[in-house]
Amino acid sequence: MSDLNSFYQQPAFRRFGRVNWIGVWTLYIKEVRRFVKILTQTILAPVTTSLLFLAIFALAMGRIRADVAGMPFLNFLAPGLIMMSLMQNAFANTSSSLMVAKVQGNIIDVLMPPLSAGEQTFAFAFGGLTRGMVVALACLAAMWIFVDFRLVHPLAIIYFAFSGALMMSLIGILGGIWAEKFDHIQALTNFIVTPLAFLSGTFYSIEQLPGFAQNIARANPFFYLIDGFRYGFTGHADSNIMIGVIFTALLNAALWAAAYQLFRSGYKLKA
Repeated sequence: MSDLNSFYQQPAFRRFGRVNWIGVWTLYIKEVRRFVKILTQTILAPVTTSLLFLAIFALAMGRIRADVAGMPFLNFLAPGLIMMSLMQNAFANTSSSLMVAKVQGNIIDVLMPPLSAGEQTFAFAFGGLTRGMVVALACLAAMWIFVDFRLVHPLAIIYFAFSGALMMSLIGILGGIWAEKFDHIQALTNFIVTPLAFLSGTFYSIEQLPGFAQNIARANPFFYLIDGFRYGFTGHADSNIMIGVIFTALLNAALWAAAYQLFRSGYKLKA
């Protein structure tokens, strides 16, 4: 009789502790597997695009601009191309993941499990960060054949790569939650992400710009990511590196708080 009573008892809530590590890991792995399944599109294509940019600029400007800021032109250009590819892919991973989930109606699979807003933010953000870092490593390996990279400040390379991937992953979360259709994501990419990336000093040193244009460039958050990442390879920076470190850290904290609040409120996620 006691066995029957125990059989018909109401199931107890499962306790996960302060952090549901199993749920966070599961959601993170799901985000990683999204881009791993289509490596040709998510890894090989960005690497090919970066190599094409490198080849085009080397052929078009290699003889005209033998050096920039006292270094070979390709050594100046390559780190910027790597960071730009990293940022674009980190953004694409989170924005497309959330947008597809909303359009297909399976966003409920993310909202129903016992995951807090902070855990959801962490899993999505680090899923996008992982794709960005993998793309950056792939681009670095491919470009190393043509460019004589020197790891002058490895900590700067790691910090700004991590910060850039996290920043764009969080922006992708905000864009994916805000957007109601794929056209919105495309508009965000075409009119905000891509222009800021191209005007961040990727292909030139802002020291070549007039004074007012330099001030405008320094208001671009992507500039500090490109400049700091390049500094790690070349030892040359167009701005104070510590300003870049503090600025990117504060901006990432603000973006994280915004993403957390959107998940917490269910904005455009819950009916």
